[in-house]
Amino acid sequence: MTNGRYPNSHTITRHTLPNGLTILAYENFASPSVVMEGLVRVGALAENRETAGLANFTAVSLMRGTQNRTFDEIYEALEAVGAELSFSGAFHTSGFSAQGLVEDFGLLLDMVADAWRTPTFPPEQIVKVQGQLLTGLQMRTNDTGRMANLAFHELVYDGHPYGRSASGYPETVSRLTSADLAAFHAQHYGPQGAIIVVVGAVKAEEAIERVTAVLGDWHNERQQMRAAAAAAVPDMPRPDSHLRVHIAMPDKHQADIRLGLPGPRRAAPDYLEASLMNTILGVFGMMGRIGLRVREEEGLAYYAYSQLQGGLGPSPWLAAAGVAPEAVEQAIASILEEVARIQNEPVSAEELADSQAYRIGSMPMALETNSGLADIIGDMELYELGLDYLAEYPARIQAITLADIQATAQKYLSTEQLGTAVAGPELVSSQR
Repeated sequence: MTNGRYPNSHTITRHTLPNGLTILAYENFASPSVVMEGLVRVGALAENRETAGLANFTAVSLMRGTQNRTFDEIYEALEAVGAELSFSGAFHTSGFSAQGLVEDFGLLLDMVADAWRTPTFPPEQIVKVQGQLLTGLQMRTNDTGRMANLAFHELVYDGHPYGRSASGYPETVSRLTSADLAAFHAQHYGPQGAIIVVVGAVKAEEAIERVTAVLGDWHNERQQMRAAAAAAVPDMPRPDSHLRVHIAMPDKHQADIRLGLPGPRRAAPDYLEASLMNTILGVFGMMGRIGLRVREEEGLAYYAYSQLQGGLGPSPWLAAAGVAPEAVEQAIASILEEVARIQNEPVSAEELADSQAYRIGSMPMALETNSGLADIIGDMELYELGLDYLAEYPARIQAITLADIQATAQKYLSTEQLGTAVAGPELVSSQR
């Protein structure tokens, strides 16, 4: 970040093309490099239970061959210049990340355009990707943390799109074919709502011109018709009671806990207040109050923290802990007691001030690299935060009061209407 200044509406150049693609460019000549981050507005929300994993499978296969380059040509070209380019899928979006020397900006941009516009999904390559994905899913079944996370979402988001795994399941991913990927791409990939962020030693005007040259004539009428519907995701009410599920993994020596409920969208007007509340509860210092109690004072956990994800939909507030199997019930009880305490007792002025200082002080660290800058600028566009969000951020955090912390804890947390998933050895005391 140059001269300690936050990127803002005067230093970020934003331009939306007639086809609906938005370009954000931020100049940083501290090093001769460039980073690009981008996304299209399609993800796992466009799937159903029978096709779970299709969006991610499509995204990670985009570089396996295009109309202009074979798989080998793509990777040989990247390796020759030491550049990096990767694609991935999520629930609402499918994105890419690229970085290299500024002299290779054109090469990276051409490859992004090829992958987005003209992937060919060669069957022999897709079979290889499929094998890698299935291996990853098999590894998930042997990971207590990942299985607890999967079970938590299936429990709390039952009947909601967030209840499905964006990575899919062995029985769904194994059925997908090259033709399925090609059809998904043809139906959903397009410029409407797409975002590209360019950060580095490139003039903003040049960045916009070069992106426009390779993507300005991109159109997909089928994608445009579906864009608005695909962007929407329903709310999810919290459970009526405290739901529990235990995933038995008898050969494991550790149990992982995931506990929480649907949380606020990033667009919620009191999201920053809720986020700072969670910083106090499960982030700051030794993982906040939860970490201090469950890990440090009681010695129950290898790790214990909480997070508030805040996405385009009702992403969860989630507490997580890794404990010895015999400590599961005590750890859950202690986490819930800390939730009740932050709801019922005002935090101290010192706790609030320390957490505010932490949040304000950590922001410049996130902006020290081009990648960090690109990530945050992309989020500002995706979540419609405004180009002056970073400049206004310290004052907004500083304005949060003790009453705000307690109010958001009471509004968004619960000790009774939530879900708890545990993955690990089955114990008599924790069987459900």
